[in-house]
Amino acid sequence: MSAVVKLFDETLERFGRLDIGVNTVGKVLKKPIVETTEQEYDTMFAVNAKAAYFFIQQAGKRMNDGGRIVTIVTSLLAAFTGLYSTYAGSKSPVEHFTRAAAKEFGPRGISVNSLAPGPMDTSFFYPVESPEAVAYHKSQSMNGKLTNIQDIAPIVKFLVTEGWWITGQTIFANGGYTTR
Repeated sequence: MSAVVKLFDETLERFGRLDIGVNTVGKVLKKPIVETTEQEYDTMFAVNAKAAYFFIQQAGKRMNDGGRIVTIVTSLLAAFTGLYSTYAGSKSPVEHFTRAAAKEFGPRGISVNSLAPGPMDTSFFYPVESPEAVAYHKSQSMNGKLTNIQDIAPIVKFLVTEGWWITGQTIFANGGYTTR
């Protein structure tokens, strides 16, 4: 939690105010449940759930009224797949954190949402995937490719500008396709 507090301290020191917070922290583990160690489990939940929780908490404490919070989760929350139990499991609490914070921060006009992109074409993705798995993920997307940051950036922009009225939702986006 100290790193999250430091992030908000430094942001407020540098800019003097906080209107938008986008949490992109995450860590992937692709491993069978029966092979996952307790240390791996603890690390995944510390990064994906705990860091997201305290990011939302600190944003709620320090953000100006009318602010916007977006947390990046994963489309695997809506998938029926194995091997991602600790990754998707550690991201799934963020859906509830999002809804609870939206309800709690709503009277201050702060919207809170999460965005769940499909597997992304980033250096974050490739270390845990074989070439066959990459091909599979591409084949399962609507347009036969991995999600690019450029695919989701307009959605984040929408949520922090004219889409402010959407609150407490997880938006699923895969290769440019978006659902709620």
